[in-house]
Amino acid sequence: MYSCMVCRVSATLTTSTSPSGASSRPPGASAPRRRTRVLALPEARWALVSTLAFLLALPLDLTGASAWLYGPLYAIAYAAGGWEPALEGLRALREKTLDVDLLMIVAALGAAAIGQVLDGALLIVIFATSGALEALATARTADSVRGLLDLAPATATRVSSKDDGTEETEETVATDQLAVGDVLLVRPGERIGADGRVLDGESEADQATITGEPLPVPKAPGDEVFAGTLNGTGALRVRVERDPADSVIARIVTLVEEASETKAPTQLFIEKIEQRYAVGVVVATLAVFAIPLAFGADLTSALLRAMTFMIVASPCAVVLATMPPLLSAIANAGRHGVLVKSAVAMERLGEIDAAALDKTGTLTEGTPEVTAVRPHPGSGFDEDALLALAAAAEHPSEHPLARAVVAAARARGLRIAPAEDFAARPGRGVSATVEGRAVTVGRMQEGAAADLEPTEETADSGTTVLVQCDGAPVGTLTLTDRLRPDAAPAVSALIAVTGTSPVLLTGDNRYAAAQVATDTGITDVRADLLPEDKVDAVHALHGAGRKVLFAGDGVNDAPALAAAHSGVAMGRAGSDLALETADAVVVRDELTAISAVVRLSRAARRLVVQNLVIAGTCIAVLVVWDLVGHLPLPLGVAGHEGSTVLVGLNGLRLLRESAWRKASLPG
Repeated sequence: MYSCMVCRVSATLTTSTSPSGASSRPPGASAPRRRTRVLALPEARWALVSTLAFLLALPLDLTGASAWLYGPLYAIAYAAGGWEPALEGLRALREKTLDVDLLMIVAALGAAAIGQVLDGALLIVIFATSGALEALATARTADSVRGLLDLAPATATRVSSKDDGTEETEETVATDQLAVGDVLLVRPGERIGADGRVLDGESEADQATITGEPLPVPKAPGDEVFAGTLNGTGALRVRVERDPADSVIARIVTLVEEASETKAPTQLFIEKIEQRYAVGVVVATLAVFAIPLAFGADLTSALLRAMTFMIVASPCAVVLATMPPLLSAIANAGRHGVLVKSAVAMERLGEIDAAALDKTGTLTEGTPEVTAVRPHPGSGFDEDALLALAAAAEHPSEHPLARAVVAAARARGLRIAPAEDFAARPGRGVSATVEGRAVTVGRMQEGAAADLEPTEETADSGTTVLVQCDGAPVGTLTLTDRLRPDAAPAVSALIAVTGTSPVLLTGDNRYAAAQVATDTGITDVRADLLPEDKVDAVHALHGAGRKVLFAGDGVNDAPALAAAHSGVAMGRAGSDLALETADAVVVRDELTAISAVVRLSRAARRLVVQNLVIAGTCIAVLVVWDLVGHLPLPLGVAGHEGSTVLVGLNGLRLLRESAWRKASLPG
């Protein structure tokens, strides 16, 4: 109806980022929190004024009040809601095109001209509200993409040596001025300024924004690091290997934009259909007016016939034939924790015939937990004693693995002894003195006892750490990202809906991915993927003729969410960009709701077809009657409004609770 969302987002991003792709805020400035307020948008303000005026006028009109009371309110509704589409329509006329925007305004004014003021005002309100929702979605998407650019820090510390190599200097520079080959000093707790490789130092990096891995990844000389990821407790020296404009974060932004632009041909097709319809109705209306005049009809009767034709041929009934089923489905899904962002998104959900799922935060809960405690047979420790010892050493640490170990000990009701001389070793673990004993908890070391080495059965569960006491290995702990309780039923439901097993697309390691696939019944597993790899996988499925639903939660999932035919984000812990890019958000993180909303969408699509048949038949009958006979204006309006009410009530059937229950049935 209004300007294309993709065009708006692209224009907004073009003006808000520098040519290099980095954020345009000054070096050192903190990233502002961008969140467009609804009433900050002029489209939303005008739609609100139009709707309020209509709602105030409607009861006065229906109760027989004086026209002097409700007439000005209707006039406000027309003016506030109609001036922008009217202006857009006139601009289109100057470009020698005609769209439905202008036709709707003409139809509304025509309705008012022959006394059907309420009908025209309702049409205006529908258009104004739709335009406001589109503008809000556009602004929120642009905000999220700009926020992603702010993940990369504005500045970085660049180090350089004098020619004789005896002294090293540090300087703070803007990250968009970095060049390949520069060496950066990344202190503990800082975000890494560019994609590169570690030259010196050991630490761990939280890179969930890039790979989706739930746990910090150890970093040592030779390991790759990504811009925007968070350094842990150690200092690193990193050699820049990619220009800031080519960093993984910048590529994610580009992928989101490019994937969104692939929807433009569909939008163009719809606009062509609208233009042809608008031209046809206008031409037909003029003909209905002019031809009788040419054969001697009086002006009043010719004008009345033409205005009747304009009313009965207007797409009001067609618009309502489509929207009530989809909006009812959206409302019903919303009551059950699934937010579908638009009627278009709801309709597209029903078209999917394949599914692809992220692992971390989607099939799993995204937080580690202790799943195995294995004491060394000759250590003298049982499971509880081993877990209590490890928890005591880990208690002062803020590392996610440490918190999981402490939580497991508390869950068993174990006493956690105080620790002394605590020290964290970046990428290796922790050490402490617990009740006079030297305890270390950390990565498996070469030379550990053979029965303590992680096997494939333990490695595929996640991360295995070694516990040592006074220098001797005493056991291992295995930590894993817990599978959601409804993951397996949700996969089964998606298989029933699509007729094929979902594809697992994850940035996590192949062992963890294989274990989740086994537990959920997924047969197609693709692990160790970067964001662009997930997009490639989605495109490959599209190339095979499938319409893919992708479900994910992280920033790294946003490009695949945008590239998929339908994107669904997990809402409880989902990133802002994932939530804004997706077509639907599962607020309560109930995976089984995905298949339910797909079935609900298919039910809505069936009702849309029914309603279009009803509306099209009524319009055709009334138009033919007006053209070949004499259709009285009151009867024409009654037929037009009757078909509108009929399709509206038919669409509202999906508001019933039974519609969701039926969609949620297995199989």
